[in-house]
Amino acid sequence: MSLQIKVDDSGQITDTRFKTFGCGAAIASSSLASEWIKGKTIEEVLTIKNAEIAKHLRLPPVKLHCSMLAEDAIKSAVKNLKEKQQRL
Repeated sequence: MSLQIKVDDSGQITDTRFKTFGCGAAIASSSLASEWIKGKTIEEVLTIKNAEIAKHLRLPPVKLHCSMLAEDAIKSAVKNLKEKQQRL
């Protein structure tokens, strides 16, 4: 699962893209995460938790790892953005 974010000068996420290989729950989790973070700031998206994603999608316990991957993808995209900003 990978997530790309586009951020404007004010720090707001203006666009997202995701690529996920796996089951339907994994694809749904990354799709939902992608939609939820649009229009939010970097600080706001870091408050999104896997439990919220799982609850919204009504994932069964055996598929909770899919929502965890989505949360991790958000955190990874933000970390990558911050690293790029530091290099500039």
